[in-house]
Amino acid sequence: MNSGPMPCSQEELGSLFLFEKLAPDQIDRLCHEGRVEAFEPGPVYAEGDPATCFYVLLEGTLALSRRIGDYDVEINRSSSRGVYAGAFQAYLGDRMRQVYNSSLSVIAPTRFFVLPAESFAAIMREWFPMAVHLLEGLFFGAKSTQEAVGQRERLLALGSLSAGLTHELNNPAAAAVRATSALRERVAGMRHKLGMLAAGPYRRDSLETLIEVQERTAERVAKATTLTPLEASDREDALADWLDDHGIGDGWQLAPTFVQAGLDTDWLDQVAATVDRDSLEGAVRWLNYTVETELLMNEIEDSTTRVSALVTAAKQYSQLDRAPHQVSDVHELLDSTLLMVSAKIGPHITVVKDYDRTLPRIPAYPGELNQVWTNLIDNAVSAMDSTGTEGTLTVRTAREGELLLVEFRDTGPGIPEEISDRVFDPFFTTKPVGEGTGLGLDISWRIVVHKHNGDLRFHSVPGDTRFQVRLPLAVADPRPPQEPS
Repeated sequence: MNSGPMPCSQEELGSLFLFEKLAPDQIDRLCHEGRVEAFEPGPVYAEGDPATCFYVLLEGTLALSRRIGDYDVEINRSSSRGVYAGAFQAYLGDRMRQVYNSSLSVIAPTRFFVLPAESFAAIMREWFPMAVHLLEGLFFGAKSTQEAVGQRERLLALGSLSAGLTHELNNPAAAAVRATSALRERVAGMRHKLGMLAAGPYRRDSLETLIEVQERTAERVAKATTLTPLEASDREDALADWLDDHGIGDGWQLAPTFVQAGLDTDWLDQVAATVDRDSLEGAVRWLNYTVETELLMNEIEDSTTRVSALVTAAKQYSQLDRAPHQVSDVHELLDSTLLMVSAKIGPHITVVKDYDRTLPRIPAYPGELNQVWTNLIDNAVSAMDSTGTEGTLTVRTAREGELLLVEFRDTGPGIPEEISDRVFDPFFTTKPVGEGTGLGLDISWRIVVHKHNGDLRFHSVPGDTRFQVRLPLAVADPRPPQEPS
């Protein structure tokens, strides 16, 4: 609570490290344009309010805090005379939004020297023009550099994802091409074999029965179950023996195809009962073409379905043709990201999904959350790759009160305690030169905290590192993005 203005002492102002080099007339101007105010314990100003004043501590204790989700997190506390807060970037003018980027409160009865933002900006430009130019260059230059490197970070991630997606698409596409070529050969063989059957000594009723067997064969192919290697080997031996016993050469070549289609010796007995012994081999080979054709069409269907799934995941990941802000299913976003980065994860890392599927959809910027997931997964994979051993990435979702938790846990070496307070700093990275810009976690923190009113933190010990993202389940009051102090 503010107890009102108090007399301004030039001697007291001049004793502060902030003003000790100023001339007496400059101190006098400060006292003339500013004021001394006393505050009882409690709030002074709130984060996001218009930045109207520059505060310098004369006596007492102040505390600065930032809003993280639904909580105020204290970032600094001081009783040192001369520490300042408030509109200390007023000299930048309207080139940036002038709001308080933290909340100020006092812990004990406290006095501040308070200078209006307009006066502070005018004094800075008039007394320290060169310093203002240097500070402006430093501020906007660093901001431009960070944006440029951030863009490079996104381009590097996009390049990595594009390479991974191309690799993933190439496999099913190549399989479909191979299967199509083989299918053309099998269909041509089937036409030739059908002509031979039509010219052979088959009765009409025998041909009709054979066609029925063909139809049932196609149905069995569609319903075939996967056998263990031992079961498949035993069935192949039995089929090969049956074919040899009935005078059909190279039975060992036909048997694997029939086994893959789920056919057995009982099925062959049905075929043998349909035609005479002289025509049995032609009928079996004709049906073999049927089986191969069905299997190849299944392979083509599987391949094209895989391509379609990858394209759908890419659209889901990039959020093409979708609104920037929408109600989204976090699990869909996580699955699309995991699919997009699957090539980078590699076979030596096991991915475990521990999802709470009862969680509701949440209001979010899905495209930007996918960027967060990508950064966190990439860091986890890099950490586990550094050990040269197998690892496990666990992606968990859960509800914590009115927040949705997304946790990424890896079994890497962990984050050393001496650098744990720097992991979210811009440009800080532990990756080798050329492999990281040091902006992935900084970008992720900004997306989660500033754009989603959420929270991003981590806990790490060797073999168990967990990055936790907490997001509001309900729409929060929108707050404009702010620059970190």
